[in-house]
Amino acid sequence: MTKLKLDISVSADGYVAGPDPSMDDPLGKGGEQLHEWVVKLAAWRDPHGLEGGERTRDDEIVREHVSSIGATIMGRKMYSGGSGPWEDDPNAGGWWGDEPPFGHSIYVLTHHAREPVDKGDGVFYNFVTEGIEAALERAREQAGDKDIAIGGGADVAQQYLNADLVDEVQLHVAPVLLGSGTRLLDNLDPSRSVKLDRVVDSPDVTHIRYRVG
Repeated sequence: MTKLKLDISVSADGYVAGPDPSMDDPLGKGGEQLHEWVVKLAAWRDPHGLEGGERTRDDEIVREHVSSIGATIMGRKMYSGGSGPWEDDPNAGGWWGDEPPFGHSIYVLTHHAREPVDKGDGVFYNFVTEGIEAALERAREQAGDKDIAIGGGADVAQQYLNADLVDEVQLHVAPVLLGSGTRLLDNLDPSRSVKLDRVVDSPDVTHIRYRVG
């Protein structure tokens, strides 16, 4: 059965982005530190068209997740950092340029309608204005027998968690303290429950996987 998964890097004090995000610094002050562990891995470098990379247990965990995903849902901020009408968005093409690394279609939650964008190699950006359940339904049709990822950001993750639609959460906890910024697990319904499924530790990051519900 297709699962909806949240797989995301987070600071030791619970933030997925630092303070004061901008177009030049989309993860806010200090936010890039959250991803230092992954950008050096072969599993991350391969889809980004980069050679080399470490092949460690961290790499295996990333590769395991990436290979399981057939579609991704993300919010407007995650896609472009913008808001409002698309013609006013200076980054309307998204962060990933002409060769996005996903290998599957993306469903962007937005309040502003837009025609799908074909990026080639099976990657379509689809813009969904009907809400989180509509995006999930369309993503399921695309994913086939694979799973669906919540690509971020925190607000989208919270919406799906509160709607009891998430099956699995995997947090990659970086040994970083941001102090402020965007917290991942704010505004959650306290009736939701999780069960610890796996913990894998390495010098750079701790991977904690939970089953939800």
